Amino acid sequence: MIHAWDNYPIEQFPGVWNWMADRMAQGLIQMSEVAVEEVEHKVPECVEWLKNADLQKLPVTEAILLEAMRVKALLGIEEDRYGKGVDENDLIIIATAKMKGCELVTNEAVQLSGNKQKRNWKIPTVCDMDTVHVVWISYLNYLKRTGATFG
Repeated sequence: MIHAWDNYPIEQFPGVWNWMADRMAQGLIQMSEVAVEEVEHKVPECVEWLKNADLQKLPVTEAILLEAMRVKALLGIEEDRYGKGVDENDLIIIATAKMKGCELVTNEAVQLSGNKQKRNWKIPTVCDMDTVHVVWISYLNYLKRTGATFG
């Protein structure tokens, strides 16, 4: 969401934001509550827009936390010793997508060769793990795939 806010300013791309608001109203765009908290911390005006657009926040449940802990263990992350890859919130976001059967939209770069230290893996690489398998897509490819046009 921060990528969209920074790269498609609402003043210049109102059609994109109206389209996203419509998708939020339909429940097609949802966000984990930890993702919303991150956006609020970094771009409070974006969260205000999300609230006005009636974004559905997905709560963190016990099942989601257990899945996040499972993935954390798969990555060999002990205690809070995260590397340069995913952090705690990222794991919760990935677990939310998995448990809810949702596609995850991310703008993190794809790592062409998995770093030997799994704790340095980014969201796309973690999602692609056979033991995680969460479908993900970049924001631009998400826009393109819909075929929506903005005049």
